[in-house]
Amino acid sequence: MALPQEISPVNSDLMDGLAAASKMEWIVTEPGAAMKILWTGAETGRWAVLLKWDKGYVAGQHKHLSAAFVYMLKGKLQVRDGIINAGDFVHEPNGMLHGTTTALEDSEYLFFCDGPVLFYNDDGFTGYLGWEELERMKNKS
Repeated sequence: MALPQEISPVNSDLMDGLAAASKMEWIVTEPGAAMKILWTGAETGRWAVLLKWDKGYVAGQHKHLSAAFVYMLKGKLQVRDGIINAGDFVHEPNGMLHGTTTALEDSEYLFFCDGPVLFYNDDGFTGYLGWEELERMKNKS
């Protein structure tokens, strides 16, 4: 049965985006931490990365300016008074405030974010991570 209207894409260049993470180099962000940038979406500000933290790595305080999602592939993270283990899925709502997060084991996890993250310490703002900064990092590597 024929469809009642044309549904082919207006833009014939549209296609699925394949992020061949197995062929990507790790981008070292600081000692003990690296990432592979899987996707950034300029139209929405969303982004997806694969993060790798060495045992003992401590991520600084930060605030989510949008929702975020974590799927732990391996390892174990201490987040506030909870532990995230391999196989766990976490939703972090917009406005979530984090103290430091510690890798209790060598860890890898998928991180999907709907927008930017602000980093801070007791003296104030220390950094910002959003899709534009990720694109800059990817273009440098």
